[in-house]
Amino acid sequence: MATTETTTPERGLIALPESAARVLVAVGAIATIASTFMSWTYTSDFPGDLTYYGSPAGLQVLDIVAGALTLLFALTLWNVRGLGWLNPAGATQPVVLAAASAFAVSWFSAIAIAVDLKGLVALDPGAYVAAVGSLIALLGTLALPKPGDTFKDYVTKPGLIPPAAKLPAWVERLVITGATAVALTAFTYGIGVDPDASETFLGYLLLVVFATWALQTAGLFDRFAQLNARHKGFATTMAFLAAAIFPYFANNEHNSNVGVSILVVGTVALGLNIVVGLTGLLDLGYVAFLGVGAYAAALVSGSEFSRFSGVQFPFWAAMLTGMAASLVFGVLIGAPTLRLRGDYLAIVTLGFGEIFRIAVNNLDGASGPNLTNGPNGISMIPDLNIFGFDFGTSHDVAGHALGRFANYFLLMLLITALVVVVFSRAADSRIGRSWIAIREDETAATAMGINGFRVKLVAFALGASLAGLAGTVSAHVGYSVNPAPYQFAGSVPPNSAFLLAAVVLGGMGTVSGPILGATLLYLLPEKLQFLKEYQLLAFGVALVLLMRFRPEGIIANRRNQLEFHEGDDSDETVHIPEQGLPDSTVGVTKAGA
Repeated sequence: MATTETTTPERGLIALPESAARVLVAVGAIATIASTFMSWTYTSDFPGDLTYYGSPAGLQVLDIVAGALTLLFALTLWNVRGLGWLNPAGATQPVVLAAASAFAVSWFSAIAIAVDLKGLVALDPGAYVAAVGSLIALLGTLALPKPGDTFKDYVTKPGLIPPAAKLPAWVERLVITGATAVALTAFTYGIGVDPDASETFLGYLLLVVFATWALQTAGLFDRFAQLNARHKGFATTMAFLAAAIFPYFANNEHNSNVGVSILVVGTVALGLNIVVGLTGLLDLGYVAFLGVGAYAAALVSGSEFSRFSGVQFPFWAAMLTGMAASLVFGVLIGAPTLRLRGDYLAIVTLGFGEIFRIAVNNLDGASGPNLTNGPNGISMIPDLNIFGFDFGTSHDVAGHALGRFANYFLLMLLITALVVVVFSRAADSRIGRSWIAIREDETAATAMGINGFRVKLVAFALGASLAGLAGTVSAHVGYSVNPAPYQFAGSVPPNSAFLLAAVVLGGMGTVSGPILGATLLYLLPEKLQFLKEYQLLAFGVALVLLMRFRPEGIIANRRNQLEFHEGDDSDETVHIPEQGLPDSTVGVTKAGA
């Protein structure tokens, strides 16, 4: 088996002794942390009110985190006992990136204060201390000796990260719990930022990007993935438990509404992931299945604007109706078209999506039969009432009042859990392996006895029914359905381009990837409203950069990652967790993969 050779470390970009460089990093990090307990500006007009001494707020809180992360990574260079887990490879890149996070947040804050308040005179001593301290830390990291392997090696060569020592099961579960709590705290902070405080959210983005990058290059994500593989059930339970207590932390109906929307879009993206990620079929009209489910549920909801206003199904029946309607449409569309491949299939599905939108727009009693009320849609859809639990009213649960959107959030979370189970079981089943075989090489799979048409039709139907399931909830959450959102592309989600981007951005073929992609794509426009008409431009630029530097998505399927990087050094060692034996790793070379 080929392995990676070790080379002599090179000198840093700045000619300083290594001991002096380490001291600079630590001193700069401490100064950055100390600055957050000082006033950064004289007026409270800047978001977060940074005028107090001893009471960090807004961007100062973010700078504390960045400074603390820089200090911790710096201490790993001294081999401080207990911190070896933070930088198991002893690399300098994580230290550089952590210092870059503090530098980015500090200097962005100072520049934002000066721009918003018309001049450097608006800066108080704390802002200067933060800027200088973070600069000192960054310069110190640039003086550290560079390892022989390049920065890219630490991203694409997981074999460089030493394997983690085996810990007691309860300690590993404790680590998973702590990581889940940190993720919940970070997400809650981000979603809780006031949309008018765009400066705070931009600082939050800078911190998240650089900190995540630092943890990735340190190898912590790979180690955490191994822990999840060993305790898959516990890790999944903790993830859904963290999501379940989110409404208690959000403490805001608007944030709960955003959470519901993210879960709806994430669930639909998971259904699309079956078609695109597992089966390799490019569907550009998938949002139509969400619309079919939403309209089917609206028609039997008891709304006075429904064509069947006297009919009101219980939720379980409405849910099955939405799923069945979407499944039927999936089969009707898939049966004549799934014999096509590639671009031809994409064009046909794009046409179906547009046909659906135009059809429901014309079924108004004038241009066609009166079924969908045309462009006005079906409004005044009543709230759900399940076993006497009215989702439209506030309820006191565990001493905390949960409003309407929090109720729907918890319901949608249960549905998302159901969809995750279906996706996971299907992907690991015989039909799931057939999907993957079709995705890799349909001709070879057919030659091996797989009925390609039947397998693809099952994927199409299952994905459509899952989208219809999410549509039944979205119809009740929004009080109405109308044709406007169900288009290929637009500035307001959901639309087919948005759903496809969520799958590709998050990571095709994974469970958590589409949900993460949907979260980012829904949350960023919500918080960056100051971009206005430039939102799509910013989204496009970000997507191009991601596809250039991480084409496999944020949460990569390991085998997809190998395929995307097969042009890299072919003799490097990569560790892939063996599916049947989660406690071990199997080393393979890319040439042999």
